[in-house]
Amino acid sequence: MGTDAARSLHSPLERIRFGRDVLLYESGVLVDLAGRLDLSFSRAAELLFACRGCVIVSGMGKAGIIGRKISASLASLGTPSHFLHPAEAVHGDLGRIRSEDAALILSAGGETEEVLRLLPILRSWGVPIIAMTCRAGSTLAKQADVTLCLGEIEEAGHLRLAPSASTTAMLAVGDALALLVSKLRGFRAEDFARFHPGGSLGLRLSKVEDHMRPPAECRTAPQDATVREVVVATRRPGRRTGAVMLVDRSGRLTGLFTDSDLARILERKDENALDRPIADCMTKDPICVPAGTSMPEAVRLLAERKISELPVVDAEHRPVGMIDITDIIALFPDHWHGDDGEEACEQTFPRVCPRTVTDASEAREAGT
Repeated sequence: MGTDAARSLHSPLERIRFGRDVLLYESGVLVDLAGRLDLSFSRAAELLFACRGCVIVSGMGKAGIIGRKISASLASLGTPSHFLHPAEAVHGDLGRIRSEDAALILSAGGETEEVLRLLPILRSWGVPIIAMTCRAGSTLAKQADVTLCLGEIEEAGHLRLAPSASTTAMLAVGDALALLVSKLRGFRAEDFARFHPGGSLGLRLSKVEDHMRPPAECRTAPQDATVREVVVATRRPGRRTGAVMLVDRSGRLTGLFTDSDLARILERKDENALDRPIADCMTKDPICVPAGTSMPEAVRLLAERKISELPVVDAEHRPVGMIDITDIIALFPDHWHGDDGEEACEQTFPRVCPRTVTDASEAREAGT
């Protein structure tokens, strides 16, 4: 950078202004491009929707980096896709291509040697080609079945040379294409969750069935048994829930008896209570959720109602599992060891944090 240009950026204000200029310039390119989107975009989406194989995305340099992201977006939104490096393709990677595939080729100038070398091979195999380029008269555009022409785009920055505005345009059009094809497929949030089971995104989209303790790990007992009988009969090896789900003779959930309930009986030295029906001590009609409830909704209930256990029931109100607060905390192992874990928790379940949840019996004592 020249001395004068460098000197003009010594001020923090000037640096911020430079960054804003780049962002405003690139956003202007996108606004202009949105106004020029034509029928070729619709035809490209139809071609990808009709593809019965994989969408092969390819490009060199910065266009290739953008292509990798577009390929990843297509795959995560229900369209099988993988990236093919054009230089590696002619050294064995052509074996990744099948005649039922479709190709999306990115090249700003449309004359990249490695990219052009792929075109006759793809055409000989009957693979339809979608070109994304800035030049409608380029070799790539002329040999493609559908051309997404971005138009002549001047790059951002003081040099106007580094791929910036052009790659932003490629990425945006690729995103729009992937999302349109996804919508054509009727892709739903439930489908998205299946492809994103890990991380906070997966948790936000998951259901209680994905994280609840199954019946074999839950404590369930008849409501007409005594406290003593229930305590003895519901012992489980390994980890256990802090509550017993109580059911009537038809198996419907009628109450909940927690470890704190038992502790209070012992603290009062009320040994006679141990041989009375547990229904006398249980929480009647406890808060529960039906199977299919989203995890964010379940965690919201745990926090708002200040409870530690949340039974999951079927359509007949029979217990099929239990959401336990200790399991929720375990989903965020770093929560107690720094801000990163807490931030992940709050991003996944907004305004809900595990440490806000207390035992159900404590909440009842407090009159909540």
